[in-house]
Amino acid sequence: MRPSHPRRRAALRLFTVIRDSEPHNGRSRGTAPRRTWEACPVHVPSNTAKYHLQVTRSVIGMKRRQWLPLIGLTLSVFVFNMSEFMPIGLLTGIAGDFGIAESGAGMIVSVYAWAVAVLSLPLMLLLRKTEYKRMLLACVALFAFFQLLSGVSNSYWMLMASRLGVAVAHSIFWSIAAPMAARVVEPGYAKVALGTIAAGTSVAMIVGLPLGRMVGIAFGWRTAFVVIAAISVLVLLLLAAVFPRLENPGTFTARRLPGLFRNRVIAGIYITIAAYVTGYFTMYSYIEPFLLQTADASESTVTVVLTVLGLAGIAGSTLFSRTYDRARFAFMAMSISTSGLCMLALLHVSPWIALLLAVCAAMGMCHTAFTVAVQNELLRASPQDATAVAMSMFSGIFNVGIAMGSIVGGAVADSVSVDYVGTVGFAFVACAAVFASVCLIARIRESEQGAEITPTRCP
Repeated sequence: MRPSHPRRRAALRLFTVIRDSEPHNGRSRGTAPRRTWEACPVHVPSNTAKYHLQVTRSVIGMKRRQWLPLIGLTLSVFVFNMSEFMPIGLLTGIAGDFGIAESGAGMIVSVYAWAVAVLSLPLMLLLRKTEYKRMLLACVALFAFFQLLSGVSNSYWMLMASRLGVAVAHSIFWSIAAPMAARVVEPGYAKVALGTIAAGTSVAMIVGLPLGRMVGIAFGWRTAFVVIAAISVLVLLLLAAVFPRLENPGTFTARRLPGLFRNRVIAGIYITIAAYVTGYFTMYSYIEPFLLQTADASESTVTVVLTVLGLAGIAGSTLFSRTYDRARFAFMAMSISTSGLCMLALLHVSPWIALLLAVCAAMGMCHTAFTVAVQNELLRASPQDATAVAMSMFSGIFNVGIAMGSIVGGAVADSVSVDYVGTVGFAFVACAAVFASVCLIARIRESEQGAEITPTRCP
């Protein structure tokens, strides 16, 4: 008998989709093409949304043994991002303590980024046969040690040296974070895993960067680094308890590197991200001086703006998880273009705090959405045994962009005015947006057509 109640009909349709996606004697049931929940969502009446969500979670939700490692990895992303971006909120205090210009303090950010750029690929090639859990625990332990050393630094050069130690751990971590996130969950949830660790970055901007800044103002910038070291130890203990062993294939060698660069999609992603990150961090590296001097904002308002940027990042990662597969190429083009336009608008809306907050929110959302999207495309384009190496190069190029952005932003602030860091950053992002929209997307389409990859559609 056909179920008449809306809830029963919704449940029946949901279970039908799941049943049809399960293999049966080496084939999918029936004659219909293989379908998944993500590719073929079930539309149910709005008054049954709560019940539908409960059924979805109970039937196709990830298991606890998958969520716990993913949560531990996301917390690691949180502390690593806090460490990377926290000096941006402490530049004024560091500069005043050591008697140097803000641009000199900004070199801590750029040198750190250059170190990651240089070390990422060699370290991954050196550690290519090391089991992933062992590598993860070692780099988190190294990270905690050098964070503590940063907290007890009594000179500018001691702080610089300790930051270089953190950069070594960073080089390893960001090369393996995305591949590990995709592997600790079932294949159908890889996109959810990437969105979750992206949320760790956003939470670091919401809680970590403003909290680090508040701790730095209240107790001194050294205390902020010590707090991160303590949090890192707790994360290390959690990872040791819940993270599974993940074998590293170890089959990729340096002789195969030219093959990665000959992949037109991978090369296009690297070009796009280099230009985009340079532009974004031309602005973001000097967001604190911009807000204080150009927007004439108070210390508390600066903290609010940084928090809004982080909250918007969570919205961006959620937007990616829910909508990216529906319109991949439009998503990429719109997110990078909107991010650039927001940077251009910063100077013009700086007199009005409400407008400034709205622009920063849109910029933070689109920045996170775009960076997660290109990571997803990189993992799709890379050979299975080369994902960690491809991500190490991505991380290295990303940090070259951070370093170049810090240098360009410092040059603009010193020689012209900090007012124009957003405008100059927009020029780089505009170039990246044009290349991504015209070249990169075309390369991805050609690659997928050549491999006879077609999107799964609902009948």
